Amino acid sequence: MSKSTPEPWLRGGVPGVPSLLQPVAHTLVHAREDVAAAVEHLSPALVWQRIGGCASVGFHLMHLAGSTDRLLTYARGEALSDAQRVALDQERRADDAGPPLHVLLQKWDDVVQDALRQLRTTPEASLTEERFVGKARLPSTVLGLLFHAAEHAARHTGQIVTTAKVLRASTPLV
Repeated sequence: MSKSTPEPWLRGGVPGVPSLLQPVAHTLVHAREDVAAAVEHLSPALVWQRIGGCASVGFHLMHLAGSTDRLLTYARGEALSDAQRVALDQERRADDAGPPLHVLLQKWDDVVQDALRQLRTTPEASLTEERFVGKARLPSTVLGLLFHAAEHAARHTGQIVTTAKVLRASTPLV
């Protein structure tokens, strides 16, 4: 996205997404674009580097894709799959090393594409339907889960953008 391109919410509706879910779609598209711009040219050494006790860019990217995928699963009224549970465990153990940046970015892009497909097929009439989260079956709604997926993505995107800037500023050029 160039500096002259308006933010997603100023480009009109995301095709096929119901009106009430446009803010979710815009937020996820915006997060995808901001992440890609923030990590462009980030060296492999910096992707998993922690600075000041903060989580690495790699962790945030891994968590961003995994958590969004899980929240969308709950919004559909489904339980997590074995593969999602394995991914969650890997996320919890990700510390100093993990997948390379291009793999993390592809996973995040795939999750956003899946999310947009799900939003396109989510009837507005279902938004207040009750859904349950996790083993504890904590109560939410379809809209609550979709909204949280968007705001959670925005939060971690901000952390990725800031961490990448700090890492670049604190790393001597070679």
